Amino acid sequence: MAEPVVLYAVDGHVATITMNRPEVANAQDTALIDGIDAALDTADADDDVRVVILAGNGKHFSAGHDLKALVGDAEPDQWRLMRDTPEGKFRHEQVMYYDRCRRIYSFRKPTVAAVQGACVAGGLMLACMCDLIVAADDATFQNPVLRMTGAGVELLVEPWELGIRKAKEFLWTGEKLDAQEAWRLGLVNRVVPRDELTERVNELAARVALVPPATAQLTKDSLNHTATLMGKEASWKYHFMAHHWMHNTETATSALKARQEKSSMSEVFAEHRD
Repeated sequence: MAEPVVLYAVDGHVATITMNRPEVANAQDTALIDGIDAALDTADADDDVRVVILAGNGKHFSAGHDLKALVGDAEPDQWRLMRDTPEGKFRHEQVMYYDRCRRIYSFRKPTVAAVQGACVAGGLMLACMCDLIVAADDATFQNPVLRMTGAGVELLVEPWELGIRKAKEFLWTGEKLDAQEAWRLGLVNRVVPRDELTERVNELAARVALVPPATAQLTKDSLNHTATLMGKEASWKYHFMAHHWMHNTETATSALKARQEKSSMSEVFAEHRD
């Protein structure tokens, strides 16, 4: 039997959800997104679990959404078939990308992302849903989607993580941020040696788990509410609508047709597979 695409383990009061598609840099297909959601159900139902770690197996945290599964020659699933219409594409991305990520952001227990290697586009969006981010010293952060005619990804996290001026530069240039620069800008909480990432993240999670669950949840809700009052959720909603307007422009549809005619998205992932 093939290994599951998402692994789940509990040690004391800490649960670890691990994306397990290292052969494609943990690109997020339907099975992986569903697996994360199911693992969150398990962690939510376990009163002994106080903190959840989100990690990626292999060299990279996540190269983003699995575009080969969406426009390549892979066997289409129900979500890909739904994307034949603008309404279906909107529904797919609302349920599988927007709502699933928002669930992590609002999850009642503290969450920590353990990031190594490439953290790209949808991978960056996923990491930023977590309350804390610990980066290995080899981690890089990038969102090159504008080069592919997309308006970023479904949730525009960059202004909230980097500030508006730096977010513009980051998105328009598609350049990578290394771990130290990400720390300097406040995108990540800590930078640790790559070979110590798991140990250091576990130590941090165990320390957070010392906070009584009710206290941790109330504080998280209050801090997230502060962001809501600052306009975070309204800005996400606006961007999701703008993102879908862009999907249906001639600029985007022409680029998509060109990619489909190639019958391959290997160039998108090639940089992150080694």
